[in-house]
Amino acid sequence: MPEPKAPTPANAPARPGHVPFASLGISPELLKAVAQLGFEETSPIQSATIPLIASGIDVVGQSQTGSGKTAAFCIPAIERVDPAGRFTQVLILTPTRELATQVADEVHKLAAFKKGVHSVPIYGGASYDRQFAELKRGAHIVVGTPGRLTDHLNRNTLDLSGIKMLILDEADRMLDMGFREDIEKILAAAPAERQTVFFSATISPQIQALVRRHSRDAKTVKIEQKAVAGAPLVEQVYYEVRHHAKFDALVRLIDFHNVKSGLIFCNTQRMVDELADALVGRGCSAERLHGGIAQAQRTRVMNNFKKAAFEFLVATDVAARGIDVNDLELVVNYDLPYDAEDYVHRIGRTGRAGRKGRAVTLVSGAGIHKLESIERFTKTKIRREQVPTPEAVEGKRSDALFEQLRATLEAGEFPQPTLLIERLLEQGYTPTEVAAAILHHFMPKPAARETVAIAPQSSDRDDSARRRPGGRFKRAGSEGPRGKKKFSPRGGQRFR
Repeated sequence: MPEPKAPTPANAPARPGHVPFASLGISPELLKAVAQLGFEETSPIQSATIPLIASGIDVVGQSQTGSGKTAAFCIPAIERVDPAGRFTQVLILTPTRELATQVADEVHKLAAFKKGVHSVPIYGGASYDRQFAELKRGAHIVVGTPGRLTDHLNRNTLDLSGIKMLILDEADRMLDMGFREDIEKILAAAPAERQTVFFSATISPQIQALVRRHSRDAKTVKIEQKAVAGAPLVEQVYYEVRHHAKFDALVRLIDFHNVKSGLIFCNTQRMVDELADALVGRGCSAERLHGGIAQAQRTRVMNNFKKAAFEFLVATDVAARGIDVNDLELVVNYDLPYDAEDYVHRIGRTGRAGRKGRAVTLVSGAGIHKLESIERFTKTKIRREQVPTPEAVEGKRSDALFEQLRATLEAGEFPQPTLLIERLLEQGYTPTEVAAAILHHFMPKPAARETVAIAPQSSDRDDSARRRPGGRFKRAGSEGPRGKKKFSPRGGQRFR
């Protein structure tokens, strides 16, 4: 019998609301970028809005933070750009500098094979000189916060006369933060014949008023999450860490809890491959599972996982369908899922057959807002914990070794003193010194310690501004942007 064909981004079976990107009529350059990023299929907001935005009509998209909406507007925005035109053609408004940076980074990745497309983030606290230079150079896509964009309009350093598409991301948050006046000014400065796209978690009367005043027959798309059975009875915790420190936090948690069987979820094939390689590099036995792997190999991996032939399976949601392992100790959301429903399905893979289960979620940056929407959906409070310190990990390991030695001594199931021990005692060493030397020689040496960067409590405010009476923001000083450290799952040391 011939082997079934391995699912690919073009032919993998899709969940409701999830379709292959190739079915949306996206250009080969964008499809290549999506494939390189490792996305297997669209999220519901992407499949619903990308064709509409690509058709040129005004759109209002309502979906929760973290639903995949960034790619939903970035893909058609990049498609709309004419690289030959050296002027700003797409303007994306975001409420905070962090989100502006994230969206600009997403644009850069998705435009990797679209030659000549240039984008720039514009936000308060960063150097004006650099922003002047980038805008003068002719950035096709500008991603910025309302306050700094208004500054550039006032200085005549931002020209919106060539805008084809104007996008408001997280419109509700921008209004809550007091940016209404700036938003109105920016919308009024852009050409009337532009395409306008709104994305928001909630559609308040204020947003409805903006839509009526600044769009033309906008099509509203609302992604509603289907009711599912409540989250399973699994211990659920989350750890808020810097993005670049997620891997070290994961390894430390594995060591602290002495986990021997775990399923780790990532959102893309690329992240699955990187994380699986990194775990193997740290001494863990790990395998990967995603839609880019041949079906025969996927079957072998799943069978071996059920037989406990290795410790950790790193997988995407698509590939992990049908996983049924009763002895699973831990499920890790290394990447938060796009849908709250997927979160429920993920964590439901542990705590089966009456056994205790634990679900861990690693959260960084704006992911905390996505986690809050998951809590609302599941009607479950997810407990926040601190990543164990290196000292706590080493202490837990020492405690475990102590219990093993104590059990062995109490059972009396060990060889009598050997000639080697007797020779050491004859040299005048005490039994304590001999035992300490043996433990020192055979115990794993602690790896070099690296501090896991713990994320501070999240703030919705734009770093470039401080609130003043009346809900408006006053721009403050010239505080430089925080250094952005590139994430690599291979960085850091394993604490063994």
